[in-house]
Amino acid sequence: MTKNTSLGTHYLVVGAGPVGLATAKSLKAANIPYHHVEADDDIGGNWYHGTYKSAHILSARHVMEYPDFPMPEDYPDFPSSVQMLSYYRAYTNNYNLKENIQFKTKVVYVNPIENNLWKVSFDDGSNTIYKGVLVCNGHHWNKRYPNYEGNFIGDSFHSKEYKTSNQIKDKRVLVIGAGNSAFDIASECTRVSTNSYLSVRRGIWIFPKTFMGKPLAALQLPKLPDWLQEELVKMMLKVTIGSHKEYGLPKPTSGIFERHPTVNTETLMHVKHGRIKIKGAVKKLANSRVIFEDGSSEEIDTTVYATGFHTSFPFLPKKMDRVENSHVKVYGFSMYDDYKGIYLVGWMQPRGGVGSLIAPYADLLANLIKIQDKINIPLGIVLREMGEPLPTSHLMGGGQVLKWINKTNKRLDKIEKKGRKLDTQLHQFQNKTINGVEQTIMNDMKMF
Repeated sequence: MTKNTSLGTHYLVVGAGPVGLATAKSLKAANIPYHHVEADDDIGGNWYHGTYKSAHILSARHVMEYPDFPMPEDYPDFPSSVQMLSYYRAYTNNYNLKENIQFKTKVVYVNPIENNLWKVSFDDGSNTIYKGVLVCNGHHWNKRYPNYEGNFIGDSFHSKEYKTSNQIKDKRVLVIGAGNSAFDIASECTRVSTNSYLSVRRGIWIFPKTFMGKPLAALQLPKLPDWLQEELVKMMLKVTIGSHKEYGLPKPTSGIFERHPTVNTETLMHVKHGRIKIKGAVKKLANSRVIFEDGSSEEIDTTVYATGFHTSFPFLPKKMDRVENSHVKVYGFSMYDDYKGIYLVGWMQPRGGVGSLIAPYADLLANLIKIQDKINIPLGIVLREMGEPLPTSHLMGGGQVLKWINKTNKRLDKIEKKGRKLDTQLHQFQNKTINGVEQTIMNDMKMF
Protein backbone atom coordinates (compact mmCIF):
# COMPACT_ATOMS: atom_id res chain seq x y z
CA MET A 1 0.00 0.00 0.00
CA THR A 2 1.33 3.44 -0.92
CA LYS A 3 0.36 6.68 0.73
CA ASN A 4 0.49 9.00 -2.26
CA THR A 5 -2.29 7.67 -4.48
CA SER A 6 -5.56 8.70 -2.80
CA LEU A 7 -5.66 12.37 -3.88
CA GLY A 8 -8.63 12.98 -1.62
CA THR A 9 -10.62 9.86 -2.54
CA HIS A 10 -9.66 7.65 0.43
CA TYR A 11 -10.04 7.79 4.18
CA LEU A 12 -7.09 7.13 6.47
CA VAL A 13 -7.26 4.88 9.54
CA VAL A 14 -4.55 5.72 12.08
CA GLY A 15 -3.59 2.84 14.38
CA ALA A 16 -3.94 -0.94 14.14
CA GLY A 17 -4.92 -1.81 17.69
CA PRO A 18 -8.29 -3.40 18.56
CA VAL A 19 -10.19 -0.20 17.68
CA GLY A 20 -8.33 0.49 14.45
CA LEU A 21 -8.77 -3.10 13.27
CA ALA A 22 -12.54 -3.08 13.87
CA THR A 23 -12.81 0.30 12.17
CA ALA A 24 -10.88 -0.89 9.11
CA LYS A 25 -12.99 -4.05 8.91
CA SER A 26 -16.20 -2.00 8.87
CA LEU A 27 -14.91 0.40 6.22
CA LYS A 28 -13.87 -2.55 4.08
CA ALA A 29 -17.26 -4.24 4.47
CA ALA A 30 -19.00 -0.97 3.54
CA ASN A 31 -16.82 -0.58 0.41
CA ILE A 32 -15.44 2.73 1.69
CA PRO A 33 -11.94 3.19 0.21
CA TYR A 34 -9.32 3.62 2.91
CA HIS A 35 -5.64 3.42 3.73
CA HIS A 36 -4.36 2.17 7.07
CA VAL A 37 -1.14 3.09 8.89
CA GLU A 38 0.46 1.82 12.08
CA ALA A 39 3.52 3.30 13.79
CA ASP A 40 4.65 -0.08 15.14
CA ASP A 41 5.77 -3.12 13.12
CA ASP A 42 2.74 -5.31 13.88
CA ILE A 43 -0.95 -5.13 14.80
CA GLY A 44 -2.35 -5.29 18.32
CA GLY A 45 -1.63 -1.88 19.82
CA ASN A 46 -1.16 -2.08 23.57
CA TRP A 47 -1.51 -5.87 23.48
CA TYR A 48 1.56 -5.96 21.24
CA HIS A 49 3.87 -3.40 22.80
CA GLY A 50 2.43 -2.27 26.11
CA THR A 51 1.51 -5.17 28.39
CA TYR A 52 3.61 -7.13 30.84
CA LYS A 53 4.20 -10.83 30.30
CA SER A 54 1.84 -11.99 33.05
CA ALA A 55 -1.09 -9.72 32.16
CA HIS A 56 -4.61 -11.09 31.73
CA ILE A 57 -7.78 -9.26 30.75
CA LEU A 58 -9.91 -7.82 33.54
CA SER A 59 -13.33 -8.28 32.00
CA ALA A 60 -14.75 -11.51 30.65
CA ARG A 61 -13.75 -12.83 27.24
CA HIS A 62 -17.31 -12.54 25.91
CA VAL A 63 -17.24 -8.75 26.28
CA MET A 64 -13.70 -8.43 24.92
CA GLU A 65 -14.29 -10.44 21.75
CA TYR A 66 -15.76 -8.99 18.58
CA PRO A 67 -19.38 -10.21 18.20
CA ASP A 68 -18.74 -11.53 14.69
CA PHE A 69 -15.48 -13.29 15.61
CA PRO A 70 -15.68 -15.37 18.81
CA MET A 71 -12.53 -16.25 20.70
CA PRO A 72 -11.38 -19.90 20.51
CA GLU A 73 -13.41 -22.24 22.70
CA ASP A 74 -10.33 -23.31 24.64
CA TYR A 75 -9.65 -19.75 25.83
CA PRO A 76 -10.24 -19.23 29.57
CA ASP A 77 -12.63 -16.65 31.00
CA PHE A 78 -9.69 -14.27 31.38
CA PRO A 79 -7.27 -14.76 28.45
CA SER A 80 -3.61 -13.77 28.76
CA SER A 81 -1.91 -10.98 26.84
CA VAL A 82 -0.34 -13.62 24.58
CA GLN A 83 -3.76 -15.11 23.82
CA MET A 84 -5.27 -11.67 23.19
CA LEU A 85 -2.57 -10.78 20.68
CA SER A 86 -3.04 -14.14 18.96
CA TYR A 87 -6.77 -13.42 18.77
CA TYR A 88 -6.27 -10.01 17.15
CA ARG A 89 -3.85 -11.50 14.64
CA ALA A 90 -6.42 -14.16 13.75
CA TYR A 91 -9.08 -11.45 13.34
CA THR A 92 -6.75 -9.49 11.07
CA ASN A 93 -6.04 -12.54 8.93
CA ASN A 94 -9.67 -13.64 8.79
CA TYR A 95 -10.77 -10.36 7.25
CA ASN A 96 -7.61 -9.81 5.19
CA LEU A 97 -6.91 -6.50 6.90
CA LYS A 98 -3.12 -6.73 6.98
CA GLU A 99 -2.76 -6.30 3.24
CA ASN A 100 -3.99 -2.74 3.60
CA ILE A 101 -1.82 -1.76 6.59
CA GLN A 102 1.45 0.11 6.17
CA PHE A 103 3.57 -0.56 9.26
CA LYS A 104 6.35 1.58 10.74
CA THR A 105 4.49 4.63 9.48
CA LYS A 106 3.96 7.39 12.01
CA VAL A 107 1.58 10.28 11.47
CA VAL A 108 3.33 13.57 12.23
CA TYR A 109 0.42 15.95 11.68
CA VAL A 110 -3.09 16.12 10.31
CA ASN A 111 -4.19 19.44 8.87
CA PRO A 112 -7.53 20.60 7.36
CA ILE A 113 -7.06 22.13 3.91
CA GLU A 114 -9.26 23.52 1.14
CA ASN A 115 -12.37 21.70 -0.14
CA ASN A 116 -12.89 19.94 3.22
CA LEU A 117 -9.92 17.65 2.59
CA TRP A 118 -7.13 16.67 4.95
CA LYS A 119 -3.40 16.79 4.48
CA VAL A 120 -1.57 14.10 6.42
CA SER A 121 2.20 14.15 6.84
CA PHE A 122 4.26 11.15 7.89
CA ASP A 123 7.60 10.77 9.63
CA ASP A 124 9.32 9.77 6.38
CA GLY A 125 8.61 13.25 4.98
CA SER A 126 5.78 12.22 2.67
CA ASN A 127 2.38 13.94 2.48
CA THR A 128 -0.98 12.64 1.30
CA ILE A 129 -4.37 14.26 0.79
CA TYR A 130 -7.28 12.33 2.29
CA LYS A 131 -11.04 12.68 2.23
CA GLY A 132 -11.13 12.07 5.96
CA VAL A 133 -9.13 10.68 8.86
CA LEU A 134 -10.23 8.15 11.48
CA VAL A 135 -7.95 8.47 14.50
CA CYS A 136 -7.65 5.20 16.45
CA ASN A 137 -4.37 5.90 18.27
CA GLY A 138 -5.42 4.43 21.63
CA HIS A 139 -5.03 5.86 25.12
CA HIS A 140 -2.28 3.71 26.67
CA TRP A 141 0.83 5.39 25.32
CA ASN A 142 1.18 9.01 26.56
CA LYS A 143 2.45 8.26 30.06
CA ARG A 144 1.32 10.36 33.00
CA TYR A 145 3.81 11.13 35.77
CA PRO A 146 3.27 12.95 39.08
CA ASN A 147 5.51 15.85 40.10
CA TYR A 148 7.26 15.44 43.44
CA GLU A 149 9.66 17.61 45.34
CA GLY A 150 13.21 16.27 45.50
CA ASN A 151 15.13 13.63 43.58
CA PHE A 152 15.19 9.85 43.56
CA ILE A 153 18.49 8.10 42.83
CA GLY A 154 17.17 4.56 42.38
CA ASP A 155 15.59 2.95 39.34
CA SER A 156 12.22 4.28 38.23
CA PHE A 157 9.94 3.59 35.31
CA HIS A 158 6.31 3.80 34.23
CA SER A 159 4.06 0.75 34.46
CA LYS A 160 3.91 0.65 30.65
CA GLU A 161 7.64 -0.13 30.69
CA TYR A 162 7.16 -3.04 33.09
CA LYS A 163 7.53 -6.34 31.21
CA THR A 164 8.81 -9.07 33.55
CA SER A 165 9.48 -9.59 37.25
CA ASN A 166 13.24 -9.46 36.58
CA GLN A 167 12.91 -5.67 36.71
CA ILE A 168 11.92 -5.80 40.39
CA LYS A 169 13.73 -8.91 41.58
CA ASP A 170 15.49 -8.58 44.96
CA LYS A 171 14.51 -4.88 45.16
CA ARG A 172 12.72 -2.72 47.67
CA VAL A 173 9.89 -1.63 45.40
CA LEU A 174 7.38 1.18 45.70
CA VAL A 175 4.45 1.08 43.30
CA ILE A 176 2.62 4.40 43.03
CA GLY A 177 -1.01 4.22 41.96
CA ALA A 178 -4.26 2.46 42.76
CA GLY A 179 -5.40 1.21 39.35
CA ASN A 180 -5.28 -2.26 37.87
CA SER A 181 -1.65 -2.07 36.74
CA ALA A 182 -0.57 -0.83 40.17
CA PHE A 183 -2.28 -3.70 41.96
CA ASP A 184 -1.00 -6.28 39.46
CA ILE A 185 2.60 -5.14 39.70
CA ALA A 186 2.44 -4.84 43.49
CA SER A 187 1.25 -8.45 43.62
CA GLU A 188 4.13 -9.55 41.40
CA CYS A 189 6.52 -7.77 43.75
CA THR A 190 5.54 -10.10 46.58
CA ARG A 191 7.02 -13.07 44.69
CA VAL A 192 10.44 -11.65 43.83
CA SER A 193 11.08 -8.40 45.74
CA THR A 194 12.55 -8.01 49.18
CA ASN A 195 10.01 -5.36 50.24
CA SER A 196 6.80 -4.25 48.49
CA TYR A 197 5.00 -0.97 49.10
CA LEU A 198 1.90 0.42 47.41
CA SER A 199 1.25 4.17 47.56
CA VAL A 200 -2.48 4.92 47.35
CA ARG A 201 -3.37 8.60 47.23
CA ARG A 202 -7.15 8.33 47.36
CA GLY A 203 -9.85 5.74 47.88
CA ILE A 204 -10.84 3.53 44.96
CA TRP A 205 -13.51 0.90 44.55
CA ILE A 206 -12.08 -2.61 44.38
CA PHE A 207 -14.03 -5.31 42.56
CA PRO A 208 -13.48 -9.08 42.50
CA LYS A 209 -12.92 -10.65 39.10
CA THR A 210 -15.59 -13.25 39.80
CA PHE A 211 -18.78 -13.48 41.83
CA MET A 212 -20.33 -16.85 42.64
CA GLY A 213 -17.87 -18.47 40.24
CA LYS A 214 -18.79 -16.31 37.26
CA PRO A 215 -16.81 -13.42 35.72
CA LEU A 216 -18.19 -10.24 37.23
CA ALA A 217 -18.62 -8.74 33.75
CA ALA A 218 -20.98 -11.61 32.90
CA LEU A 219 -23.44 -10.65 35.61
CA GLN A 220 -26.44 -8.67 34.43
CA LEU A 221 -27.87 -6.13 36.83
CA PRO A 222 -31.65 -5.79 36.64
CA LYS A 223 -33.06 -2.73 34.90
CA LEU A 224 -33.27 -0.50 37.92
CA PRO A 225 -32.49 3.17 38.60
CA ASP A 226 -28.75 3.92 38.74
CA TRP A 227 -28.84 4.69 42.46
CA LEU A 228 -30.44 1.32 43.22
CA GLN A 229 -27.95 -0.52 41.00
CA GLU A 230 -25.15 1.21 42.89
CA GLU A 231 -26.59 0.10 46.22
CA LEU A 232 -26.78 -3.50 44.99
CA VAL A 233 -23.14 -3.38 43.89
CA LYS A 234 -22.12 -1.93 47.26
CA MET A 235 -23.88 -4.81 49.01
CA MET A 236 -22.00 -7.31 46.84
CA LEU A 237 -18.68 -5.59 47.59
CA LYS A 238 -19.41 -5.53 51.31
CA VAL A 239 -19.87 -9.30 51.23
CA THR A 240 -16.86 -10.09 49.00
CA ILE A 241 -14.36 -7.34 49.89
CA GLY A 242 -15.44 -5.88 53.19
CA SER A 243 -14.36 -2.50 54.51
CA HIS A 244 -11.43 -0.63 52.97
CA LYS A 245 -10.08 0.19 56.42
CA GLU A 246 -9.48 -3.52 57.01
CA TYR A 247 -6.67 -3.25 54.44
CA GLY A 248 -5.37 0.17 55.43
CA LEU A 249 -6.89 1.74 52.30
CA PRO A 250 -8.68 5.09 52.23
CA LYS A 251 -12.45 5.01 51.80
CA PRO A 252 -13.67 5.88 48.29
CA THR A 253 -15.25 9.31 48.00
CA SER A 254 -16.62 8.89 44.47
CA GLY A 255 -19.66 6.94 43.35
CA ILE A 256 -19.23 3.34 42.21
CA PHE A 257 -19.76 4.27 38.55
CA GLU A 258 -17.88 7.58 38.58
CA ARG A 259 -14.38 6.13 38.27
CA HIS A 260 -12.86 2.97 36.87
CA PRO A 261 -12.80 0.30 39.59
CA THR A 262 -9.70 -1.75 40.31
CA VAL A 263 -10.49 -5.39 39.58
CA ASN A 264 -8.09 -7.27 41.80
CA THR A 265 -8.48 -9.05 45.13
CA GLU A 266 -5.12 -10.84 45.00
CA THR A 267 -3.38 -7.69 46.23
CA LEU A 268 -5.72 -7.52 49.21
CA MET A 269 -4.72 -11.07 50.13
CA HIS A 270 -1.04 -10.07 50.02
CA VAL A 271 -1.81 -7.08 52.24
CA LYS A 272 -3.39 -9.43 54.76
CA HIS A 273 -0.31 -11.66 54.53
CA GLY A 274 1.87 -8.66 55.32
CA ARG A 275 3.71 -8.94 52.01
CA ILE A 276 2.46 -5.59 50.70
CA LYS A 277 2.47 -2.52 52.90
CA ILE A 278 -0.04 0.19 52.04
CA LYS A 279 1.32 3.73 52.15
CA GLY A 280 -0.39 7.05 51.59
CA ALA A 281 0.44 9.74 49.05
CA VAL A 282 4.08 10.56 48.35
CA LYS A 283 5.19 13.95 49.71
CA LYS A 284 8.79 14.18 48.53
CA LEU A 285 11.77 12.21 47.27
CA ALA A 286 15.07 12.25 49.15
CA ASN A 287 17.70 10.29 47.21
CA SER A 288 16.97 6.66 48.09
CA ARG A 289 14.28 7.50 50.62
CA VAL A 290 10.64 8.27 49.85
CA ILE A 291 8.77 10.45 52.35
CA PHE A 292 4.98 10.16 52.57
CA GLU A 293 2.30 12.68 53.51
CA ASP A 294 1.81 11.09 56.94
CA GLY A 295 5.49 11.75 57.78
CA SER A 296 6.65 8.14 57.43
CA SER A 297 9.43 7.20 55.03
CA GLU A 298 10.93 4.11 53.41
CA GLU A 299 14.21 3.19 51.74
CA ILE A 300 13.40 2.28 48.14
CA ASP A 301 15.47 0.77 45.30
CA THR A 302 12.86 0.90 42.50
CA THR A 303 9.82 3.10 41.96
CA VAL A 304 7.10 2.06 39.52
CA TYR A 305 4.77 4.85 38.37
CA ALA A 306 1.43 3.17 37.68
CA THR A 307 -0.10 6.60 37.29
CA GLY A 308 -2.05 6.26 34.07
CA PHE A 309 -2.04 7.99 30.72
CA HIS A 310 -3.09 11.20 29.04
CA THR A 311 -5.68 11.10 26.27
CA SER A 312 -3.67 12.75 23.55
CA PHE A 313 -3.67 13.60 19.84
CA PRO A 314 -0.27 15.27 19.33
CA PHE A 315 -0.57 15.33 15.54
CA LEU A 316 -3.70 17.49 15.56
CA PRO A 317 -3.64 21.30 15.58
CA LYS A 318 -4.02 22.52 19.14
CA LYS A 319 -7.44 24.05 18.45
CA MET A 320 -8.66 20.60 17.40
CA ASP A 321 -7.26 18.74 20.42
CA ARG A 322 -10.31 19.13 22.67
CA VAL A 323 -9.60 16.85 25.59
CA GLU A 324 -11.13 17.77 28.93
CA ASN A 325 -10.42 15.57 31.95
CA SER A 326 -9.67 12.58 29.70
CA HIS A 327 -12.84 12.87 27.61
CA VAL A 328 -13.05 14.37 24.14
CA LYS A 329 -15.61 17.03 23.25
CA VAL A 330 -17.14 15.29 20.24
CA TYR A 331 -20.61 14.32 19.10
CA GLY A 332 -21.55 10.72 18.49
CA PHE A 333 -18.38 9.65 20.34
CA SER A 334 -16.14 10.79 17.46
CA MET A 335 -17.26 13.90 15.51
CA TYR A 336 -16.77 17.66 15.79
CA ASP A 337 -19.50 20.08 14.79
CA ASP A 338 -17.12 22.54 13.14
CA TYR A 339 -14.87 20.17 11.14
CA LYS A 340 -15.93 17.63 8.55
CA GLY A 341 -14.03 14.41 7.91
CA ILE A 342 -12.17 13.95 11.21
CA TYR A 343 -13.25 11.12 13.51
CA LEU A 344 -11.66 10.50 16.94
CA VAL A 345 -12.51 6.89 17.66
CA GLY A 346 -12.05 4.73 20.74
CA TRP A 347 -11.03 7.30 23.35
CA MET A 348 -13.86 6.41 25.76
CA GLN A 349 -13.31 3.76 28.41
CA PRO A 350 -16.55 1.83 28.84
CA ARG A 351 -17.16 -0.56 31.69
CA GLY A 352 -16.87 -4.01 30.23
CA GLY A 353 -14.89 -4.92 27.13
CA VAL A 354 -13.93 -3.06 24.00
CA GLY A 355 -14.75 -5.76 21.43
CA SER A 356 -18.46 -6.01 22.12
CA LEU A 357 -18.79 -2.24 21.69
CA ILE A 358 -16.27 -1.11 19.08
CA ALA A 359 -17.42 -3.59 16.41
CA PRO A 360 -21.06 -2.41 16.34
CA TYR A 361 -19.90 1.20 16.72
CA ALA A 362 -17.53 0.83 13.76
CA ASP A 363 -20.37 -0.56 11.63
CA LEU A 364 -22.53 2.41 12.63
CA LEU A 365 -19.70 4.83 11.92
CA ALA A 366 -19.30 3.43 8.41
CA ASN A 367 -22.99 4.13 7.80
CA LEU A 368 -22.64 7.64 9.22
CA ILE A 369 -19.66 8.27 6.93
CA LYS A 370 -21.83 7.29 3.98
CA ILE A 371 -24.38 9.87 5.09
CA GLN A 372 -21.60 12.42 5.57
CA ASP A 373 -20.56 11.86 1.96
CA LYS A 374 -24.03 12.99 0.86
CA ILE A 375 -24.06 16.30 2.72
CA ASN A 376 -21.65 19.19 2.95
CA ILE A 377 -21.97 20.18 6.61
CA PRO A 378 -20.31 18.13 9.40
CA LEU A 379 -22.45 15.37 10.86
CA GLY A 380 -21.52 16.74 14.25
CA ILE A 381 -23.79 19.71 13.51
CA VAL A 382 -26.62 17.35 12.61
CA LEU A 383 -26.27 15.31 15.80
CA ARG A 384 -26.02 18.50 17.86
CA GLU A 385 -29.19 19.90 16.33
CA MET A 386 -30.96 16.60 17.00
CA GLY A 387 -30.21 16.96 20.71
CA GLU A 388 -27.01 14.93 21.00
CA PRO A 389 -25.08 16.13 24.09
CA LEU A 390 -21.32 16.40 24.42
CA PRO A 391 -19.79 13.77 26.73
CA THR A 392 -19.00 14.74 30.30
CA SER A 393 -16.78 11.75 31.13
CA HIS A 394 -14.56 9.16 29.46
CA LEU A 395 -16.16 6.47 31.65
CA MET A 396 -19.37 4.95 30.32
CA GLY A 397 -21.47 1.91 30.92
CA GLY A 398 -21.32 -0.69 28.18
CA GLY A 399 -25.11 -0.91 28.15
CA GLN A 400 -25.31 2.86 27.80
CA VAL A 401 -23.10 2.80 24.71
CA LEU A 402 -24.94 -0.13 23.09
CA LYS A 403 -28.27 1.59 23.72
CA TRP A 404 -27.00 4.70 21.92
CA ILE A 405 -25.68 2.61 19.01
CA ASN A 406 -29.00 0.79 18.58
CA LYS A 407 -30.97 4.03 18.86
CA THR A 408 -28.77 5.76 16.30
CA ASN A 409 -28.98 2.85 13.87
CA LYS A 410 -32.77 3.13 13.96
CA ARG A 411 -32.71 6.83 13.11
CA LEU A 412 -30.16 6.87 10.28
CA ASP A 413 -32.87 7.95 7.83
CA LYS A 414 -33.84 10.80 10.14
CA ILE A 415 -30.21 11.84 10.49
CA GLU A 416 -29.78 11.96 6.73
CA LYS A 417 -33.04 13.87 6.28
CA LYS A 418 -32.06 16.38 8.98
CA GLY A 419 -28.60 16.71 7.41
CA ARG A 420 -30.01 17.49 3.98
CA LYS A 421 -32.32 20.12 5.47
CA LEU A 422 -29.51 21.80 7.41
CA ASP A 423 -27.29 21.57 4.36
CA THR A 424 -29.59 23.89 2.44
CA GLN A 425 -29.19 26.45 5.20
CA LEU A 426 -25.41 26.09 5.62
CA HIS A 427 -24.40 25.05 2.10
CA GLN A 428 -21.36 27.34 2.14
CA PHE A 429 -19.69 25.38 4.94
CA GLN A 430 -15.92 24.86 4.64
CA ASN A 431 -13.44 23.48 7.15
CA LYS A 432 -11.31 26.28 8.50
CA THR A 433 -7.75 25.86 7.30
CA ILE A 434 -5.02 26.23 9.89
CA ASN A 435 -1.85 27.83 8.58
CA GLY A 436 1.56 27.46 10.14
CA VAL A 437 0.55 24.37 12.09
CA GLU A 438 3.16 21.98 10.70
CA GLN A 439 6.29 23.23 12.47
CA THR A 440 4.43 23.76 15.74
CA ILE A 441 3.23 20.18 15.83
CA MET A 442 6.59 18.80 14.74
CA ASN A 443 8.20 20.67 17.64
CA ASP A 444 5.58 19.30 20.04
CA MET A 445 6.16 15.77 18.78
CA LYS A 446 9.73 15.90 20.06
CA MET A 447 8.30 15.51 23.56
CA PHE A 448 6.94 12.02 22.82
